[in-house]
Amino acid sequence: MDNFNTLSDNEPPLDTEELNSEIVPFATVSSEKPFINSEIPNSDFNTVSPATEQFRSEYFPQATDKQWNSWRWQIQNSYTKFDKLSEVIGESHIDDMISLSNSRKLPLRITPYYASLLDNKGNDYAIAKSVVPSKLEFITSPGEELDPLHEDSMCPTPNLVHRYPDRTLLLSTGFCSVYCRYCTRTHMVQKEKKHYGTKAWENSINYIKNNPNVRDVIISGGDPLTMNDSHLEFLLSSLHAIPHIDIIRIGTKVPMVLPQRITKKLVKMLKKYHPLYMSIHATHPDEITPEVTEAITRLADAGIVLGSQTVLLKGVNDSVETMKSLIFKLLKVRVKPYYIYQCDPIPGSSHFRTPVSKGIEIIQGLRGHISGYGIPHYVIDAPGGGGKVPILPEYYQGRDGDNVVIKNFEGKIYKYYDPI
Repeated sequence: MDNFNTLSDNEPPLDTEELNSEIVPFATVSSEKPFINSEIPNSDFNTVSPATEQFRSEYFPQATDKQWNSWRWQIQNSYTKFDKLSEVIGESHIDDMISLSNSRKLPLRITPYYASLLDNKGNDYAIAKSVVPSKLEFITSPGEELDPLHEDSMCPTPNLVHRYPDRTLLLSTGFCSVYCRYCTRTHMVQKEKKHYGTKAWENSINYIKNNPNVRDVIISGGDPLTMNDSHLEFLLSSLHAIPHIDIIRIGTKVPMVLPQRITKKLVKMLKKYHPLYMSIHATHPDEITPEVTEAITRLADAGIVLGSQTVLLKGVNDSVETMKSLIFKLLKVRVKPYYIYQCDPIPGSSHFRTPVSKGIEIIQGLRGHISGYGIPHYVIDAPGGGGKVPILPEYYQGRDGDNVVIKNFEGKIYKYYDPI
């Protein structure tokens, strides 16, 4: 690894696949020339839904098919300024643009593709709430912490979290293509230094090599799929070469917000490192568009095991019907619902958090009305670093002599003979 130079701490590398390249900043739609004159490689991703095509013709009329279908172009032209975003959702739907613009909290970034889902919907639209900043983020409530899971105290190296005995979480980057407003790692991605490099990963990889109890590594961030293929493959190949690593997982929201990233070239590379799992951050059924379906189908066809991770959010997905719709759509594209998370208590997140009883209500509303494959675990990631704790409705009602008393999804009581 000594032959690799440290990557600079800016945005992800976009114009080169070389590991030893410097990461260069790039233009956004807020610049005077939204479409920079850099070479955009041909993409094999060409799925565009009618609604997205209409958005593109209105807001990006100069963009060619080649540009729109390029994940690099999508990042380069992301919405990072409120005045530009207001053209899509309306200025009246953005709370106090001046204060939000001057804030040093979690930055704004929304890809043009994902912005197309918000067009003319306003900030009351479920998806908009999850990615458009609000002045409610300035309100800090009791119990909120910058690092509520105490991940920083569990880092044997600066970008590796070792909470559970048999697995580690490798924070590959602090950059995301879209910033979710409830992100548990705002303390990481709001910093000026967003991107790690191979020299930073080296210590983490060596730590994993020297800990034979670790059999499972989750590559997360930020979002690892915002890195170039070569950078991602460097991590995958390094981890795959460690004899005691059984599986590798990638945590990402990219298939939902930047489906153009899932190129055939990327998928071909990922297939080399089976068994490979991918946890996809899915928020709302409206995210399952033709573009997302194409991206996920490519991953599933490559044999990558897909699961979803959904944060329970007030006014976004906190109803049985919304969650059921999301789960049906995920199952249809071969993604198994894995977790529903209670929203972590980061500063300024109280407007997103539901009562825990709401999560229990949703699980009760799913059980018996959807296949067992579609029932996720509802968990609280215990503040203070306690790990994920499953929260379940009380189906077990205790004992009655030689019988266990149980309650089914309809609330009916049954007895199961189980002598002590």
